[in-house]
Amino acid sequence: MNTKEEMTSGNRKHKHLSAIERGRIAELHGMGCSAYAIGKKLGRASNTIRNELRRGTVSQMKGGTNEIYYAYFPEAGYEKYKQNRRKVSCKLKKEKGRTAQFVKEVEDIVLEKKYSLDSARCIVLRSGKYEKKEAVCTHTLYSYVEKGEMRIKNIDLPNKVGRKKKKKRSPAKRQLGRSIDERSKKAGSREEFGHWEIDLVLGKKSGDEALLTLTERKTRKEIIRKIGSKSVDEVKTAVEDILEEMPKGVFRTITSDNGLEFSRLYEFEENDKFLVYYAHPYASYERGSNEINNRLIRRHYKKGKYIKNQPEEKVQYVEDWMNNMPRRLFGYRTANELYKEELKMLSDSS
Repeated sequence: MNTKEEMTSGNRKHKHLSAIERGRIAELHGMGCSAYAIGKKLGRASNTIRNELRRGTVSQMKGGTNEIYYAYFPEAGYEKYKQNRRKVSCKLKKEKGRTAQFVKEVEDIVLEKKYSLDSARCIVLRSGKYEKKEAVCTHTLYSYVEKGEMRIKNIDLPNKVGRKKKKKRSPAKRQLGRSIDERSKKAGSREEFGHWEIDLVLGKKSGDEALLTLTERKTRKEIIRKIGSKSVDEVKTAVEDILEEMPKGVFRTITSDNGLEFSRLYEFEENDKFLVYYAHPYASYERGSNEINNRLIRRHYKKGKYIKNQPEEKVQYVEDWMNNMPRRLFGYRTANELYKEELKMLSDSS
């Protein structure tokens, strides 16, 4: 087998024909190869080749004569393929009335509550109004968006919008307090409850208020508080207030980045509240749960927009929205459901 054949062969089951493969079909068909032989060379079923030859074969007239002959053209096959795909797509939407209704409810939740398609689909299924056979899978919902068959656009799905590549940074010269390397394995593996990650979500870079965010690593429970600024004193006061609200034992550790606003968290250790660890500089992935939740918050608080102009009620709404969102990671259970279970176990053990 030559190199060209090796590049196009292999297990291609359930994959659509590519432009390169159509070109090879035209080449091999012109050499007199059968559909079976072409399929062998391309790693395709012979029926796939026969169907493609049927789609792309058109009548032609020899120049200077009235004689008609038939030939396969890759372009013709591709155009016919696109037409067939459009017909199938429309047929699906027209024939399944209950499915169309299901899709509409998913649309409404995504557009109104800014949940992902996956979470919205779970909420509609949990309502009990539809049987599983009347629903469509998450993958199909995303394909509907791609084809423009839903009111939802890619811009409505923040996780689908491409992110800018981060610039390389020079090594940091400063690291606060106890390193994350000293944190227990139970905290790192998420097998133990009570280990939190902390950060700030900012609107304007200066002259604005901020959102203090805390994420529990095991359950992904989120706490959000609006603070007057990103100063060290504001952060310390907000954490003190949160501790007073929470049952004893909920906080074992807190992991933060090396921002100066978190430089006084060590004072809580002196009062035996919890241990504080600092991630490596420019290693946001070490606080991955908090980073992901902060991206969810950004659906409601955009960068460059004043946070202080937003109503206080919105903070509670966003916190509830996140904690009641079904997550695939937990079998579509919510952070609140898991958090309540942990609190009950904590209460039973005390």
